[in-house]
Order: sequence, then C-alpha cells, then structure tokens
Amino acid sequence: TGIDRIIAEAEVAKMTMYRHFPKKDGLIVEVLDWRADRFARQLDRLGDAATTPQQKIATIFDWYEHWFDSPDFHGCLFQHALAEFGDPEHPVFKAVTRQKDSLRRRIQEILEATMPDAQAESMASALFMLIEGATLLAQMGQGKVAIENAREAAERILAVPKALQ
Repeated sequence: TGIDRIIAEAEVAKMTMYRHFPKKDGLIVEVLDWRADRFARQLDRLGDAATTPQQKIATIFDWYEHWFDSPDFHGCLFQHALAEFGDPEHPVFKAVTRQKDSLRRRIQEILEATMPDAQAESMASALFMLIEGATLLAQMGQGKVAIENAREAAERILAVPKALQ
C-alpha cells in the first residue's frame, strides 16, 4: 500500500510512523503544509529580486514555467489532494484551501501597490485562475503553451487599468 511504501522509503519503523501520524490524513496534511511553506519561500526569494509589482507577478509565472518544464512535474499535489478529499470540513481540504488562498493573497498584495484594493482583489482572482488552469493543462502535457497563454492573458488583464486611466 501507499503507507507501506512511505515507511520503507523514509526508513522508519511502522510504529514510529503511526506514533507521529495515527491517521493517514495527518500525514497528508503535514506534507501539504510542508510543500506550501517551501513554495512560499521559493516565491519570496524570487520576489525579493524583483523591483516592480509587474516583475513580482512575472516571477510567479516564471516559477510555474520552470516547474511545468521540470522532469518531476506530475501535476499539482494540492489539486490531487482536493480531488480525493472534497469535504470542506476535512483537514486535507482545509490545507489545500490555505495554500491556494495564500497564493491568491500574495498576488493581491502585489497588485495593491498599483491599484485600489477591490480592483486588486478581482484581478488577483483572475490571475490565480489563469495559473490554476495552466497547471491543469500542464498535467495534460500542454505546459509550455498553457503558461505562455496564461502569462499573455495576465499581461492583458493588468494592462486594462492603465488603458482606462
């Protein structure tokens, strides 16, 4: 089973694993939280090198482009977990929600430097959906074109406020 493989690869005793994670769900949540923290730290490092909000948004798309092109890309762990644990009260569902909300909030906070909060919230949601859709298409083998199209659409969305001024 899956848990036996995890125990074997982690080289821990079965009792040790079950002492720390009495239920499989607890292990899944721990892995999701670890992945979310790692992802946030990676985006922080990339964003620190950017000077403008547009560059900060571009670094997020850069991260996804690199990920889609990596040999270990097999889709989004969070999307996979959500497909298995659809109950909004389940701890796995809540862990997925935390990560996805964190990404959307990150985008929103970047955009708030250049536009009113309500507009930033709306645009952040749109950019977030582009990223999520591109991730699904990448899992279907269309990563390069998906991220290129998502990036282009994001640039057009972000150009709208300037065109209206």
